[in-house]
Amino acid sequence: MTTIAPERESLLVRAPGPHELHPVRTHRRRRALELSLAVAVPLLLVLLWQLAATQAWIDDRVYPAPSTILADGWDRAAAGDLWPDVWATLKRVLAGYAVGTAAGYALGLLMGSLSLVRAALEPLLDALYVVPKLALLPIFLNMFGLGEGPQVALVAATVFFFVWISTMSAVMSIPSGHRDAGQVFGASPWQMFRHVLLPASLPAVLVGARIAAGVAVLVIVASEQIAATNGLGHLIFDSRALFQNDVMFVGIVCVAVLGVLFSELVRVVGRLLTPWAPRDRGRGQS
Repeated sequence: MTTIAPERESLLVRAPGPHELHPVRTHRRRRALELSLAVAVPLLLVLLWQLAATQAWIDDRVYPAPSTILADGWDRAAAGDLWPDVWATLKRVLAGYAVGTAAGYALGLLMGSLSLVRAALEPLLDALYVVPKLALLPIFLNMFGLGEGPQVALVAATVFFFVWISTMSAVMSIPSGHRDAGQVFGASPWQMFRHVLLPASLPAVLVGARIAAGVAVLVIVASEQIAATNGLGHLIFDSRALFQNDVMFVGIVCVAVLGVLFSELVRVVGRLLTPWAPRDRGRGQS
């Protein structure tokens, strides 16, 4: 009798890579690479802009060199001419953002929890959402008159919709098992909100709030062009009308810095409030 020996099975063996052998070191290298790219790309663009202006590849009267913009901004800041406009814009953004976030979160939580309220209000809010917010500025001018009121109301209306949508969606997407567990343990309405709805929805809500922070800065700049006598938006467009392009770019740079810092502040606060949530950035991940 002939016996046929079974063929030897082939095994695929994978050796551990650097990520498995040295996870901390790999994470640090990845983090350093990301930070280097984040700094190198904008710096390279600025250097190209500087070179183009100094070599007369572009008209430096229309597009001043970054060194000229930096020198002019430093002079205006040292003379105290820049800070009133920065403070005026920041004050309007903070006030409008606080009002819009509070209103959007409260209504989003209510509509996400109660289907009847959602059925009654969602069509109306959807219709208002698609209206360009700057189109509401004349209405706010009629309501509040000239001054800070229309600016704050416009920022609040813009932020409201971002926070409302993110909150309502976050509450509606909470798994029903979370609510069922709270009901089984006899949670009161406040306990249900405190221990179920709030921690489950807050990470997504804060992502929407961070997006709203950047949009709020954009809206106030456009609004200050139309109905303000100070602020960074007024500085940008007034300088353009006077053909002071270096001052105009100083205002644009200030708006960019203000928007980034405000958005990052909201992100940091969100991470402090929700340590259990995954990061909204894939740092250190391959």
